[in-house]
Amino acid sequence: MTAPRFTTLGCRLNAYETEAMKEMSGAAGLENAVIVNTCTVTTEAVRKARQEIRRLRRENPDARVIVTGCAAQTEPETFAKMEEVDAVIGNAEKMRPDTWAALAGDFGTEPVLVDDIMSVTETAEHLIDGFSTRSRAYVQVQNGCDHRCTFCIIPYGRGNSRSVPAGVGVEQIKRLVDKGYNEVVLTGVDLTSWGGDLPGTPRLGDLVMRILRLVPDLPRLRISSIDSIEADENLMLAIASEPRLMPHLHLSLQHGADLILKRMKRRHLRDDAIQFCEEALNLRPEMTFGADIIAGFPTETDEHFRDSLRLVEQCHLTWLHVFPYSPRPGTPAARMPQVDGRAIKARAGQLRTAGQKAVSQHMRAQIGRDHMVLMENPTLGRTEQFAQVTFVTPQIEGNIVPARITAVQDEILIGQVI
Repeated sequence: MTAPRFTTLGCRLNAYETEAMKEMSGAAGLENAVIVNTCTVTTEAVRKARQEIRRLRRENPDARVIVTGCAAQTEPETFAKMEEVDAVIGNAEKMRPDTWAALAGDFGTEPVLVDDIMSVTETAEHLIDGFSTRSRAYVQVQNGCDHRCTFCIIPYGRGNSRSVPAGVGVEQIKRLVDKGYNEVVLTGVDLTSWGGDLPGTPRLGDLVMRILRLVPDLPRLRISSIDSIEADENLMLAIASEPRLMPHLHLSLQHGADLILKRMKRRHLRDDAIQFCEEALNLRPEMTFGADIIAGFPTETDEHFRDSLRLVEQCHLTWLHVFPYSPRPGTPAARMPQVDGRAIKARAGQLRTAGQKAVSQHMRAQIGRDHMVLMENPTLGRTEQFAQVTFVTPQIEGNIVPARITAVQDEILIGQVI
């Protein structure tokens, strides 16, 4: 029996869902297949997916190639036309055991199985009890997005927002802690919208506080990308009072100019972002921020761009994810006046340089400080703020190790166990 081979492109949520697909395809007895879990966030992401599919077909000439994920959901015909592809599976279908049973039995499986994602009203509650490493586990508590930012294709790949009930999430995290995981990361497409479709409309902060209260043996809880304008009172309380909630937030900021934010159809303005970061730092001085920022959004002027550059310092951003804007067909931004491609590339380069400077400053500031480091492999781990730390003496993967930072090399901290 040849077990299926999986390739994951894109976000952590895709990585989580790949683990679920591995379990379902294994239980179904699927053999001799290559599954590509795609991303559609940019035109480049779709191009890379096609490139990866061709490579995998060359390397696996006798295997079935099955394409799924967000790009398969938004552009099923693109992949169905590829001679290398045997089946295209939508985002909802990939999370159903009967899909994998049909693929394994090869009875009546449609070559394209992609339904209307907007008709999906529940998040599949797949309980993943093991991951490929012993360091951290990812728990999907939310999927989809109700907002329609003018540049974003993701809602058409993921559908509307839907939440996993708190009790289901808590039970899953308990199982993961029993398995030995010392860190759990809550993931979702629009994580701060969690609870809006549940009875009583709880908020993300309610979920965080409930997890920390009901899973006292969980050493570290981390939350993935959030929309800062939707941060609720209990989330801020958790930031201030719960040391087991890691002091690292990745923010969906996207831009630093109010006019561009309005044209993006974002829900916050520049001052909102600055105010949130200042408040979070006042509550938790060791807090670090990552952020998504788009360079070269349609109609962006030099002055607009400088507002984004200034935001890096004003929001005390450390870990930047810089996206050079590329138009996605079907989005309103694709019909707006576009910025010259050379200018987009240059601006993205300036933002990345600003990000590298911020990382260097953060790393140098850690020398002489003590951290609790979660080991990702025997010689490399992460601080509470997600900075990488390397050790000369091997440690046990998955353990949390007390360390003093002695130096920085190539933007990696050097740690000594204390």
